[in-house]
Formats: sequence, C-alpha cells, structure tokens
Amino acid sequence: MNENPIIITERVDDMPLLIEHMQRMGLPALFDHHFPPHGNWQGLTLGWVSTIWLSSILSQGDHRMVHVEPWVSTRLATLGALTGQAVKRGDFTDDRLEIVLQRLNHDERWSAFESALNQQTVRVYDLSTERVHVDSTSASVYTTVSEGGLFQFGHSKDHRPDLPQVKVMQAVLDPLGMPLATDVVSGERADDPLYLPCIERVRASLDRRGLLYVGDAKMAARQTRATIAAAGDFYLCPLAGIHQFEGELDAALEPVWRGEQELTSVRRDNAQGEPELIAEGYEYPVTMSHPLGEHDYTWEERCLVVRSRRHAQAAEAALRARVAQASEQIEALNQRGRGKKRFETMAALRRAVVAILQRHEGVDFIRFRLHPHVEERSVRAYRGQSARVEKVRDTTVEVEVDEGALEEAMRRLGWRLYGTNQGVEHLSLAQAVLAYRNEYQVERSFGRLKGRPLSLTPMYVQRDDHATGLIRLLSMALRVLTLLEFVVRRQLNTEGGKLAGLYAGNTKRETARPTAERLLEAFQDITVTIIQSAEQAIGHVTALTPVQQRILELLGFSAELYTTLGAISPEPP
Repeated sequence: MNENPIIITERVDDMPLLIEHMQRMGLPALFDHHFPPHGNWQGLTLGWVSTIWLSSILSQGDHRMVHVEPWVSTRLATLGALTGQAVKRGDFTDDRLEIVLQRLNHDERWSAFESALNQQTVRVYDLSTERVHVDSTSASVYTTVSEGGLFQFGHSKDHRPDLPQVKVMQAVLDPLGMPLATDVVSGERADDPLYLPCIERVRASLDRRGLLYVGDAKMAARQTRATIAAAGDFYLCPLAGIHQFEGELDAALEPVWRGEQELTSVRRDNAQGEPELIAEGYEYPVTMSHPLGEHDYTWEERCLVVRSRRHAQAAEAALRARVAQASEQIEALNQRGRGKKRFETMAALRRAVVAILQRHEGVDFIRFRLHPHVEERSVRAYRGQSARVEKVRDTTVEVEVDEGALEEAMRRLGWRLYGTNQGVEHLSLAQAVLAYRNEYQVERSFGRLKGRPLSLTPMYVQRDDHATGLIRLLSMALRVLTLLEFVVRRQLNTEGGKLAGLYAGNTKRETARPTAERLLEAFQDITVTIIQSAEQAIGHVTALTPVQQRILELLGFSAELYTTLGAISPEPP
C-alpha cells in the first residue's frame, strides 16, 4: 500500500445522547421553522447550528462563542454521522453564531417558537400542566451602561451592585422544573410588573385555563392577583405587609393565642422516609375587589395562616443570639483597663449603646439605664508636681432583657399569610404549603442558568440583542437538562428501581433521583477511532459500561447511538 492510512480519533462523550435527545424534542426543525435565516445564509441550517451549539454548551459548561469552532473542528466526522448533515468548521465561526443570537432576539418569532415547543414537549413527553412557578433573577454583565439599553444598574441578586445587569423572568413547569417562558428585560426594572406578561405567554402557549401560578411576595400585588383570577386561572403567593389589611396578621393570630382556633398539621416524609411535621395553620375566606378596566372585579380569596416550624426554630435561635450578643457588647462598655474607652458623659455612652442595639436589631427587647459616677483618684507626685486628689467622671450602663417582650416576639416567628383563589377541593392547606415549597424548582433553574453547567454570569457580550439571544438559547439548554432528568426519574419511578454507578468513589451508591449533570458526566471519555486505507476502513468505539447502557435504556435510546459510530467515514458526508 503506497498511501499512508487516515487515522482519526474524536471525543464522543455525551454528544450522541444530547443530539438524539434534542432531535426527539424537535429542536432542529422548530429552530429552522421559526427563525429562517437571511437569503445569503449557506451551509448548515440555523436549526442544526443552534442544536450543535447547545450540545457544545452542555458538554463543556461554557457558552462563549470563541470556544465553539475549535470544539466542532475535532468532532466533524462524529457530528456528520449523528446529524446526517455536512458539518464544517466554518459553520461555527463567531460571525455565524452572532447571527443565531440576533435571530433569537426577535420577540414575536421567539414567542411563537416557545409556544410551539411547549405544545410539542407536553405532547411528546406526556407532561402534566397543572402548576407553574414564576420568579425572576438578575445576571451581571461586564459592559457599560447606555441610556435606554438593556444593561442597567439595579438591585443585584448576584451581590454585584458595581456591575450593570439584565433581569430574567422565568416560568417553570411543576414538577420537573422545565422553563415554559423566559423574558429578558433591562436590569433596573422592578419585579412586580413582570409577572403578568410572563404568565400571559404561558397561558397562550399551553392554550389552557385553570393553571395554578405560584410565586413569591412580589407576585401578590392586587393587580396581578385580580388579573390572574379574572382570566380563569389560580394563584398562590405569600402576602407581604403591604398586601395585607392593617393589623391582619395580628388579628389572624389572636384566636390561635386564645386556643380557640384548631390548626391543621402539614407533614412530609423526611430523608429516612418517616412523616415529619413541617408546618401548621388554618384558613379563612376574604372577599377581594380591584379595578380591572372600567369596572371592579370581585373574587373570593382563601387567606392561609401558616407557621413553618423550621423557619420559626431558626428565627428563634437567631433572635436569641442577637439579643445575647447585644447584651454582652453593651455590658462590655463598662469594662475599664488599658485600651478600654471611658465614657465621661451620658450622651456619649447612650450613643454607643443605641449603635449596638441597632446593629443587632434588639431595641425592643433590651432595656438599659445609665448611671453617672464621680470618683476620687489619688495622683502621686511626679517630676516636680505634688501629689493630689482628682475627681474623675465616669458613666456605666445597666442592661436588662425584657423577657416578656422577647417571648411575645418569638411566638410570632414563623407565621405568614398566603393568598390563593383556588378552591380547597383542589388545593388543601397542606397541598398549598407543599406547592409553595416547590418554589425551589425555579431557584434551581436559575442556579443552573447562572452557575454550572451553563455559566451565564458574568456575561461578556456587549450588545443588547446578543445578550437577549444568549439568554434565550441557554433557556433551551435548561429544557434539555430538565427533560433529560425528568425522563430518567419517571422511568425509575415506574420500575420502582434505582440507578447505581454515578458517584465517584462509591459505585454501589444508588439513587432514584439522579441529576442530569451526573447522567451526562457518566458518558465522559468515550472516543471513536477510524483507520481508513485505500482498501478498507476500520472503526472502533469505546465499549459502553453497564451504567451507560442503563441510562440509554431509561431514556428509551438504543446503544446503537454509539456502536454504529465505528462505521463512520473520516470525511464529512
């Protein structure tokens, strides 16, 4: 043989699984249908560019455009075989990826795409659509602020007030936490007005009424509650002080203090599978009214008075610690000695005491009295000065904890009012408490979006359209992760089984609730090697482990996703 053989080795890892999963979701076709490229677009379609970019993001945990082209260039043969497309390195230059972000920035097309994807996902995966969680977050950006632009200074949930930010509003489907709607707005916007537009897009995309929307206290604005109720949907949210009638919580707790109100217990299984009391409370009806359009809209609301035991215990421990620390620090003002400050006037000592109380928020429970003193102090003769007696002014403080006021404050800890317009026959008090506690799903979604594996923050894009397009693209990556995780967990639950082999150092550890991140991590270090000569081609794929085969089985995928890669050509199709 005169010619040297062609030898190609490519990393495969979780790429076949991800691309097959995204094809099942219908992402390539939906991208192409709703985001048609410019007439001069050539090469791989925008749908396949977006799908492969998502595969790169999920495999690398890095969304930066500069890393996509090198990643693709070392996987051309594999990507060609998996997609059935002619994949070239030039399809993933920064310019091409920027066009993708610009297309995703189109609001009307994005809404239509998201709606079509929601309907297809619910149908294909047979998802329950009864409850939706809504919340917002912010994402910091390394850029400058422009008047009227997307990047603005605002209340930072990243604890980076020195950086401009964008705000992201998201509605996720309970129980799997899959994003249904993602809105991107400028960073200075308040949260309250963002709920209704997001909810309206969910309602339109699912074409359903009667959903329960769960949110935090910022969703409790009367305009928001009235609009949700008037549209035939339901809400559940805590009521902050501004959303309550004056003295409403105190009035609601009076029958509890008097022992006249029976409380409903809320229990949930703990880590050992044993029922644990987590909350207790009761409810009462309230007739609500708010102007909508030209008329007032009136509806019935259930006000839930709930005490969280864990929150109460934690708050009580924190309060006692603050009072104890404040008392100790105030008493320390009486200490005298080297380096200790002496307060000669009552005004100076009072200022020091008040500063301590304000720092520890213990003003209501600590009483103090100031005592001025005049002491005579003998001064010995020194360097020509005769011995003498001096009068020294001093002030001390006496501290006392008002145990009665402290106990009164502690018995109110952990109590909170919630409002809902859904009937008790569909949402009992216990179900409402558990439903609100599932709000962690949207927080987990934001955690994935801003941390690993999607790493949105900090953002490095400089243009508004790029930032919006990127956040929307990453919301698709969130869908991929949540659906992947949901399918495996649902199948394990159906079988009544668990999955082992996902935890490094403890291969026998089993779980019925594996995360998508661990599932994908199990497919690391799979490679395909092709040796092609003039006469023949020989291929080899890393043999799948039992846990990898089991994951594919749970997803409903065949192991041939990987085994057939040994027959691919080193040349793109």
